[in-house]
Amino acid sequence: MRIKFPEKIDNTLRYLKLKFLPKTLFFRTMLLIFIPLIVVQVVSIVAFFDGTWGRVGKRLSNNLTSDMSFVMQLIDKSPDKLQEIKKVTSDTLDMTVSVYLNKDKHRIINKVSRNNELVTGFLEKELNRTFPEYVTTIYMGKEGDRNLTVFVDTPKRLFKFETSSKNIFSTSIFGFVAWMIGTSLLLFLVAVMFLRIQVRSIAELAQVAEDFGKGIDNKDFKPYGSSEVRKAAIAFIKMKERIQRQISERTQMLAGVSHDLRTPLTRMKLQATMLPDPQEQKDLLSDIDEMEKMLDGYLSFVSGEGGEKATFVDMNELIMSVLNKFRNQNAMIRYKTNDQVSAIQGREQALKRALTNVIGNAFKYGKTVSVDLESNNRKMEIVVDDDGPGIPKDKREEVFKAFYRLDESRNKETGGVGLGLAIAKDVITSHGGTIELQDSPIGGLRVLISIPL
Repeated sequence: MRIKFPEKIDNTLRYLKLKFLPKTLFFRTMLLIFIPLIVVQVVSIVAFFDGTWGRVGKRLSNNLTSDMSFVMQLIDKSPDKLQEIKKVTSDTLDMTVSVYLNKDKHRIINKVSRNNELVTGFLEKELNRTFPEYVTTIYMGKEGDRNLTVFVDTPKRLFKFETSSKNIFSTSIFGFVAWMIGTSLLLFLVAVMFLRIQVRSIAELAQVAEDFGKGIDNKDFKPYGSSEVRKAAIAFIKMKERIQRQISERTQMLAGVSHDLRTPLTRMKLQATMLPDPQEQKDLLSDIDEMEKMLDGYLSFVSGEGGEKATFVDMNELIMSVLNKFRNQNAMIRYKTNDQVSAIQGREQALKRALTNVIGNAFKYGKTVSVDLESNNRKMEIVVDDDGPGIPKDKREEVFKAFYRLDESRNKETGGVGLGLAIAKDVITSHGGTIELQDSPIGGLRVLISIPL
């Protein structure tokens, strides 16, 4: 069920979806995994900091400041036992204490070091709470047993405490964060590898389907991946086999029909030659020739060059070979190509027949014929222009139908049976391309053929 939003909000959501949402299945699925994973990690870490980390840090800082306060009180009450207090403090509290008179305090405090608020934040608050009337300073030194220094400046003397930062900082946070990040990365890598396998199977199935539409039969493809993908792939293979079997049966049937029809046509030709009236003989032979042409054209149309294997075809050379057939005709030929890709994977004879039909029509009805071959990384375009009578816009879809002819420009005397453009469209479509009829800039008809690479 889809939630209906106001039109303005719906348009905004659609724009954001097209602008920012990944286009591929792989990245969309990874987004569904990655975002919840990050949210869980952030919530867990924040909860740990606000809970366990905060309580432990406050308790450790409170214990340390309490020990400092206790040691300072002992020294104030018994300054003559300073050495004994230092020894007890070092052995019992894991902390060293030094006492300086006011005249030496500035020399001792002149040390520069950078504090880490993540470590000393709780301690600083506890020092301010425990010693509100004194000036307290915290310094973090390099790694070592006693890398934390705390100065407590009183009116009488300066106390210097040295201890380990472990007394105020729990290293469990690093282990916790490391485990969180490590498990997240492991889960992410497993998801990436799994999704790549699934997406690869779908991509290969799509490529095989596209190749089959272009007439390329990839027999090495085997279904794999999830059960749904395998089921779709098996269904596609069965569909492809049914289509190929249907085409093969149709071609064999038409070959038999052709053989059966040619025998009586040959007998009719022999009988026509024995007719006493020359005019009747000529008319009958003309009808028989037309029937043979229609039969040949129909067989070529329905067979679709199905038995030809796909190879790499140099379209530049193919077009040149087709144009050379019309060099002797009384027409001007213009051919232009580029230095980019001109080879495609297809059925050479079928493409040659299609281009011969299209270019032949241009020579038949025009005095100037222009052929352009353009290509890029995605598709190849062949443009055929002529200055002939052209085809009306309302008839440009009809001329692609089998046996359709325009009486004004094509008749039986020209030898056409209305299958030239139909065969050309069938061949181009079987290669995954399109063919369109447009107005030519030189006054006649333009045929635009586009074939994907």
